[in-house]
Amino acid sequence: MKINQVEQTVGITKKNIRFYEDQGLLHPSRNLENGYRDYSEDDIAVLFKIKLLRKLSVPIEEIRKIQENHLSLTDCMLRHTIYLDHEMKNLSLIKEMCDELSQKEQSLHSLDASAYLKKMQQLEEGGTRFMDIGKSDQKKKYGPILAAVVMVALMLALILIFIWGYSVDPIPLGLLLIFIAIPCVVIIGVLLALKERFKEIEGGEENEAAKY
Repeated sequence: MKINQVEQTVGITKKNIRFYEDQGLLHPSRNLENGYRDYSEDDIAVLFKIKLLRKLSVPIEEIRKIQENHLSLTDCMLRHTIYLDHEMKNLSLIKEMCDELSQKEQSLHSLDASAYLKKMQQLEEGGTRFMDIGKSDQKKKYGPILAAVVMVALMLALILIFIWGYSVDPIPLGLLLIFIAIPCVVIIGVLLALKERFKEIEGGEENEAAKY
């Protein structure tokens, strides 16, 4: 079965199907004649299970552990129930704050945001979780950025060493330019790879809950 047919059968976008493949949750075979993915009935069954668990907000990592028999479905559900109980308490506190704001009937202009943020900080210290804007995506970006900075710094240092060596013991200028061009190409490659990595981070699993 081709991916377009799978998309219609399971109700999951092609983007998410490929995302689950990249995450190692799905392993379709390849058609030897054209190299296209060929999804079997077993693959469809796996996707339905992934869809169910994702609709229940089970994390990708938990699904992977279940598939690899490192975690039973029962233990996963028990653990997830505890997590959801905690989330419900969080939502209850958030709702109370929203109710408080609505009852005061004040405008955005007159809103004393600092007072509410201080109250939220106190609640967070007690274990309540509020929306942490962009934190997860930023965490994913720190690693690639750090690796890119280190590699670029090494290549720039290498260029400086070549230039210093040329000033001490000159070599043919053409040879020097070749030596300098190599780390320059590496730097360009690293920056392009970093750009693609950012696209991957931003293009992860789509939130398809409303479409399931």
